[in-house]
Amino acid sequence: MTIMEIPAFCAILVVIQLHVFPCVSFSSFVFGDSLVDAGNNDYLFTLSKADSPPYGIDFLPSGGRPTGRFTNGRTIPDIIGEDLGATSFPPPCLAPNTTSKAIHEGINYASGASGILDQTGTFFIGRLTLKEQIGHFEKSRSYMVNLMGEEKTNEFLSKAIFSITIGSNDILSYFRPSSPFSGDKIVPEVLQDHMVSNLTTQLKRLRGLGARKFVVVGVGPLGCIPYVLATRLIPEGECSIEVNSVVRGYNSKLKEGLNRLNREVGFGAVFVYANSYDVFRRMIQNYHQYGFENGDGPCCGGYFPPFVCFEGKGKTANASSSFLCSDRAKYVFWDAFHPTEAANLIVAEKLLDGDPSVCSPMNIRQLHHTPIIPIHQRS
Repeated sequence: MTIMEIPAFCAILVVIQLHVFPCVSFSSFVFGDSLVDAGNNDYLFTLSKADSPPYGIDFLPSGGRPTGRFTNGRTIPDIIGEDLGATSFPPPCLAPNTTSKAIHEGINYASGASGILDQTGTFFIGRLTLKEQIGHFEKSRSYMVNLMGEEKTNEFLSKAIFSITIGSNDILSYFRPSSPFSGDKIVPEVLQDHMVSNLTTQLKRLRGLGARKFVVVGVGPLGCIPYVLATRLIPEGECSIEVNSVVRGYNSKLKEGLNRLNREVGFGAVFVYANSYDVFRRMIQNYHQYGFENGDGPCCGGYFPPFVCFEGKGKTANASSSFLCSDRAKYVFWDAFHPTEAANLIVAEKLLDGDPSVCSPMNIRQLHHTPIIPIHQRS
């Protein structure tokens, strides 16, 4: 994409980035699924949990203990926040006393098994749907208003990054035999349109609550994850063409939808599309070039169903524990669904400083340093 293809207001903002960045403190509000869950599902009755070892084995702040993150270490929002100056990670919204920390750290509302559509994830019982996640943010915002007033709250929120990483479970559910879409199966185009429409509604809702800087992450190459490779009997070295085709179609429509939102709101907000699909796809295809030794198998849980990643206890630990690779840094995938911290580091770097093929109309570092005027200060 050239600068001429960027919506006019975004082109001006990109030019602003060419000058010296002002000092801007970093805070973030994270929404999404298990790719970015920081422990909310630990507080729910759900089959989707990452609260036992070896999850978190490389997460230094916890001393290697599980935190509810569905990986061995940090998630992509964790890594991006650290790079941009965050002093701590946004806590899960369901943890005790989280709301009081919002003004300094932001909050993580993400929930494993959730989707854009309300019915997604019902198989796992408990999860916070995207609609419910934003409902929790609304409560957090009310706390902020009570503490520092409407004007100060809007000013604070106008500087924060709102990241939304969701949609994978909606597409995986579409291909799952027990899918809520089973029976009279809709065509992929209808699913894609439904997802984009529902996500757009929730993004507008967030903007109405004061969000101004959005990072909306597209769905990655689900046709290449270990779960899909095994359950669809995909030959070694290949990916599911059918699954990835649906993902690409959704991502294309999502990007178009975000471009429309950018044109509609003008200088009132910025919606960044983060192209995680191409970043992950290149990493999987050329994993040796990125320092990995395995690009398609899980480090933990083995190559075949049920893909359970857990660590046994006591004298039966060796017998009951699932397979765990010896060097997590050499694997792209941590388990059958989620990347390792090593893979997350590479993706985070690309989203932070990537060119318009990765993030458009600007990358996350540029978005962080772009001033958005709070609504109460506009004439």
